[in-house]
Order: sequence, then structure tokens, then C-alpha cells
Amino acid sequence: MKKVLSLLLVISSLTVWGQSSSFRINLYSNYVFDDQVDSYYSTTAYYDGKIKGGFQWGVGLEYMIKPAYGISLAYFRQGTNAPITYYDPATVINPVKTQDFDLVMNYIMLGGTRYFPASPAVEPYFGIDLGMCILDVSNTPNGNDGNATKFAWGIRGGTNIWATERFGIKLQAGLNSVVQGVGGTLYFGTGGAGAGVASYSSLLQFSLGGGLAFRLGYTTNATGQPKVY
Repeated sequence: MKKVLSLLLVISSLTVWGQSSSFRINLYSNYVFDDQVDSYYSTTAYYDGKIKGGFQWGVGLEYMIKPAYGISLAYFRQGTNAPITYYDPATVINPVKTQDFDLVMNYIMLGGTRYFPASPAVEPYFGIDLGMCILDVSNTPNGNDGNATKFAWGIRGGTNIWATERFGIKLQAGLNSVVQGVGGTLYFGTGGAGAGVASYSSLLQFSLGGGLAFRLGYTTNATGQPKVY
């Protein structure tokens, strides 16, 4: 939570600077689809389940280094649940167990965006993001909640539709991945949740949505001269 609050403070502080620079503020509202997850403890003992889909919101600050290129820092949050089923034939009594975990996913992403303006009002784009995801797991059987911070990457594409020179509507599709197999993983266990070694498993989240875009400061026109908003 401290990391999230620090990021929001940085974005708020840089907004003032953006009044005299070429900046954008992007607000996001997405629907994230289900993703299957699994992990093997041995050749016969494993778990599988789903990270359920749901609503994701986000906020980002973007600096336009050129009229068609931007660098952004963004934060996304999704609260969801993860129903997990465990299989362990070595356990004679009740070898199959099921547990529904509460999961909060916080993405902090640094990205680059390439814009392809089709007209002053329509601005398609494509972007690549790198960063991290902070996962918080609760509702464990023994009350021992867990968390982990993992490397994350993402790709996205969409269109900005500018209603005015300062205000636009954003339409976007994206794919984010949490890499869980680098030196360990966040695992869901019947005795709790925590960081431990397991087989390689990545989480892939596909999203559809949109949001709002706001221009701050100035940009440049076709001749390279500053254009103030």
C-alpha cells in the first residue's frame, strides 16, 4: 500500500509540472477476463484454478517526448478472487480440496506508446509496458495472508477520440502478464499463502475497456512549433 500511495503522490506532483510541458493524464476503466493457473508440487500433487475476471481501474501520467511518442507511468488495481482445487493422492483422507482466495493485484508499469494520428480527432496507438505486480492474497484457511511482488509486462492497443483539444475518450484492449516462475512463485496452499518454489507458471490477463484522456501544457504542430492548450 505504501508503494501505491507513493506512486499516486508522484503523479499528483508531476501534474503541476505538466502545465508547462507536454503531458497527458489517462484514466482507465477495464474489464479483465478469467485466466487459468496451475502449479505442480510433484508428478502427482498439484493445484489448478482460476484468477477470476472483473473490474480494473487505473491512472497514468504520460510525457510526450515527440508529437507521436509518449512515455508513461501508470497504476492499475483489480480486486478479485481465485477458486483453487488441490490434488494430492498421497493424502488418504480428502485428497481433493478446494479453497476460494481473495486476491488484489496492483500493477505499476512504465511504458512507451507510439501514436498513429488518422485525423485531429482520431488517434490510434500501440504501447508496450514493463513493471511489477504486487499481489495480496487473503482468506487463507489458517489466516496467514500472503503477498509477493513479481515482474510484469504488457502490451496494449487502442484509439483516442478527442472531443476537444484537451479532452478525449479512450478505447483500449490490453494483455498483461505476471511472471511467476523467476526464482519462485506466489503459491496458493491449503495451509496458507506465501512465497515458495514451484513449477513455472505465468498469469495472463486480457482486458477490454477504455477511459478518459486529458492533455496538459503544450504539444507541437506539424511544423514543430509549440501548440498551447
